Formats: sequence, C-alpha cells, structure tokens
Amino acid sequence: MPDPLVLAADVETELIERKSRFITRLHRVEDVEKADALVRAARSEHPDARHHCTALVLAERADRALVHRSNDDGEPAGTAGMPMLQALLHAELVDVLAIVIRYFGGVKLGAGGLVRAYTAGVEQAVGQARLLRRTEQMVAQVEVSPADVGIAENAVRLWAAGAGATVEPTEYGTRSALLTVLLEPTDLPSFEADVARWSSGRFTVEDAGRRTADVPR
Repeated sequence: MPDPLVLAADVETELIERKSRFITRLHRVEDVEKADALVRAARSEHPDARHHCTALVLAERADRALVHRSNDDGEPAGTAGMPMLQALLHAELVDVLAIVIRYFGGVKLGAGGLVRAYTAGVEQAVGQARLLRRTEQMVAQVEVSPADVGIAENAVRLWAAGAGATVEPTEYGTRSALLTVLLEPTDLPSFEADVARWSSGRFTVEDAGRRTADVPR
C-alpha cells in the first residue's frame, strides 16, 4: 500500500463555471475540532456565498479510526461533498479538509455539472499544493566523542543529502554527542557502511526505533 500524502501548506484556488464562482481551500488538520473551526471561519469570511461544502479525511491513529466526512451544504445530495471526498481519496491525501465556497452565478449546472465543478475545484487545488509523503522511518543514531563531532556531523549530513534522509539537531552531553538520522529502513546498510568508513570502524549505528515522518515526495 503506498504511503499517504499530506499538505506541506494550506492552499486556495478559484474556478469559474458558468458564472458560478467556486473557491477551494485545502487545509491541513489533525482533528475534527480544528476542521469545524475552519469551516466556521470560511462561513464568516464569505457570508454571502450560497454554499460552503466540505470533505474531510483524517488518518487512522491509536486513539481513533480513519475518518471520512462530507457535507453538501444545501446542494443536491451527492453532488458536492462526496465528489470532493472522492477527489481527496483519489489523491491519497490524509489529515486534510477541503472547503469549496460557491457563489451562485444565476445559471443552474444540473447534478452532473455540480459533480464536475466540485471535483474539478478540489483537483485543481491538489494540483497546486505542495505535498509531502507520510512514511514510517527508522531512527538511526550514532554516538561520538566531542572531539569527533565536527567530522561526524559533516559526514552524516553529506550522506543524508544524497539519500534524502533527515538529520535532527545534534544532542550534546558532557562526554559524548548523539547524532540522529531519520531514514528509510532499506538505507540502513548504506548508512552503516558510510559511518564505518569515515570513522575507521570506531563508531557504529544504533537502531532507536521507528517514527512517522512527513518527507518530500
């Protein structure tokens, strides 16, 4: 199963369809309460809009199941919220709220036209959004002496840049420094070999567990 995607930042786009104005907002959210607050804010900012349709996808967590919600907000049933939700699911996005604010332009679009417009609005916004891949990464750590911190940091960052891994801030103790790297488990042998090379075998890599991380695609 492919890793899900998340928004790197919120995005807003606009689509005109037969004189109706569709403003689409994509927000990164992690709970229903935040999503509800954003919907209320959209209604407050656009009180004259005819509809504020929504779709919400929250990832599964230890304290909750996967959440899928949609709301047509007065549009004919199944013509707005559900197409928006399907567009989010097709894009494999999680922890995302889509709000489409519609200003009616005086021309009825019909059920098919509404489905196409709300789908297109979300797809357009997704296409303009910067997305990150949510994946489970290995936490690899290397403990080095204070005298070796400089060469260790340079070497680790150079390897990480080539592998697309993330180097966390070095933790300094009185007798040692701890370097932490978030990497794909399949990259561990390469990292171990690199550490052994620049340290002449003096330092080793420790597996410190797993962590969910949002990384560039």
